[in-house]
Amino acid sequence: MASRIEQWRTSGVLGQLVRFGVTGVAVTLFYAAVYWPLATYVMNPNLAVLVAFVLATAVGRFAHGAVSFRGHGTRDRGTAVRFTIVQALGFLLNQGFTWALVTGPFVHGPTWWPLVPAVFVVPLVTFGLQRNWVFR
Repeated sequence: MASRIEQWRTSGVLGQLVRFGVTGVAVTLFYAAVYWPLATYVMNPNLAVLVAFVLATAVGRFAHGAVSFRGHGTRDRGTAVRFTIVQALGFLLNQGFTWALVTGPFVHGPTWWPLVPAVFVVPLVTFGLQRNWVFR
């Protein structure tokens, strides 16, 4: 394991992962700050996911490009398209978790439940795709 971490450090992956984590926490907190009040007090939780995700995607596109993956890969029109596709996958994951845990036919949990996989699952999926496909 130590040799793997050293390999990640020398290749730059470890630094990108740390920066992605810090930036991702900030973007995720922004997402949660938009989603939870809307879902709890204003609108249907699935619609709140859409609003929060669009806003967080706009913030995340620039934050991850400038901070998480700075100096890695290229920035062109294809980068923006690939980023949008990865974000759409993240949106579908968040929407699925919200449906399954809050508004679906089986579990009617509190509106904050989908934030758990939004913090612990979606970022891991999107990091791998952004590192290896978006900012290549």
